[in-house]
Amino acid sequence: MSQELMRRRTLLSLLAAGTAAAATGVTSAGPAAAARPACRHAAKSGPISVAYVEVNNNSMVNVGKYTLANGGAQVFDIGVIFAANINYDGTKAYLSFNENVQRVLDNVATEVRPLQAKGIKVLLSVLGNHQGAGFANFPSQQAAEAFAQELADAVTQYGLDGIDFDDEYAEYGNNGTGQPNDSSFFYLVSALRQKLPTKLITLYDIGPSAERLAYNGQSIANTFDYAWNPYYGTWSVPRGPSDKSKLSPAAIQINATSTSTAASLATRTVNEGYGVFLTYDLGGTDSHTYISSFTNKLYNSAAVYKP
Repeated sequence: MSQELMRRRTLLSLLAAGTAAAATGVTSAGPAAAARPACRHAAKSGPISVAYVEVNNNSMVNVGKYTLANGGAQVFDIGVIFAANINYDGTKAYLSFNENVQRVLDNVATEVRPLQAKGIKVLLSVLGNHQGAGFANFPSQQAAEAFAQELADAVTQYGLDGIDFDDEYAEYGNNGTGQPNDSSFFYLVSALRQKLPTKLITLYDIGPSAERLAYNGQSIANTFDYAWNPYYGTWSVPRGPSDKSKLSPAAIQINATSTSTAASLATRTVNEGYGVFLTYDLGGTDSHTYISSFTNKLYNSAAVYKP
């Protein structure tokens, strides 16, 4: 979400060793939500592509500016608003939006609805914020379920397509908060799935939460619609769903990961039968040449930029 975060993630990538969901459209309306007519979209064969957007610096509408030269389908199937935060008020965790995330949410008519009208799902990523609150240290099942309700309310109010969990920068223990426990993430994700049965729930496979997908003999691994590798420029099969079509072992940072690496990871994604290809930091400049380095391998087509 900040330049510092981008640098830290790039560093993580350097240090690292080494799916079709049945989500419906918006079904609930808040003040910014609006009904969308059903429409046909150009189809493509191959893995779905995901684009994280640092909304502190860039607009969500950029996700919809790329199509395939062959057939005209959208390059990106999912756009991720990066990122809301899990904060701590001294007694409990709560969902927080910085001014840039709030701007996107207040302007969903221009930032989100145009993407959804093109068939692109839009998720809200939630990230730690150095305050000690995280997905893995709720003090009780009730506290986890209360936070799940906040997430569900945000999806409903703004007409989004789901939630992405990214357990970084929580700094567990700050402000007197607890250390990660085995039950919190299980309770949180289980409750959110009950509240959002037809929406997407995705896992950025990093942090204490991703290490704790099972509790009391049960697992939430297959509760997630998709999961992806968090280390850009690398290949690593993520924890999460057992179905390869819902996993992205490949992860790239647009215009930072080399085109040769992007192409190689895309080729491997197809050859090994995985169903998702993750990209991070889609900006506002024309990047169709770079993006073509992986679309040519994923979809046998170059990308076209349509501002």
